[in-house]
Amino acid sequence: MKNYELLKVLGEGSFGRVKLVKNLKTNKYCAFKQLKKYDIIKFKQVDHVKNENYILFSMDHPFLVKMEGMTQDDKFLYIAMEYVSGGELFTYLRSVGRFPYSQACLYAAQVTMMFEYLHSNNVVYRDLKPENLLIGPDGYLKLTDFGFAKIVEGRTYTLCGTPEYLAPEILMNKGHGKGVDWWTVGVLLYEMVAGIDPFNDDDPMAIY
Repeated sequence: MKNYELLKVLGEGSFGRVKLVKNLKTNKYCAFKQLKKYDIIKFKQVDHVKNENYILFSMDHPFLVKMEGMTQDDKFLYIAMEYVSGGELFTYLRSVGRFPYSQACLYAAQVTMMFEYLHSNNVVYRDLKPENLLIGPDGYLKLTDFGFAKIVEGRTYTLCGTPEYLAPEILMNKGHGKGVDWWTVGVLLYEMVAGIDPFNDDDPMAIY
């Protein structure tokens, strides 16, 4: 940690926060995901965190946020991630309302390439939403937050994801696989061109 200068908080999560840091030796910026060890153990998330880090470290694609490495101190686990300076697609979409078809198609094509790569490695992502797509300095998207990602060769039965983006087979608890990611691409495409989710309500049960 002595090699890094902590600059500011970029975001907050369930078990910690994400900070912008600068490597004092290389002057390179990256994002540090700071996780509280106590909370990870208390809420039985050790295997979950290990799984997320294994997937992140194993993947290498220009449209996926890269994991740079990991370190720790007595209280925290720090996961060093590539810093993506353009912010969330969610913020951009809300600021403009909706995208022209050509722009929505460009973004959907990039997400398709992300999922083609992940699925070729038997990884199901399961949490696509505009908040998890970051915009790089070149304008291309990068997928982040692999908390719900899982290596699946057949079917899995975990109920997880964001209500507006959940595929029917997840809700029906009959087992799901890679198809749930393609459902979320459809929801994202709708949201980009309409400016609102196709399934929208204040009550999650009404969404379901």
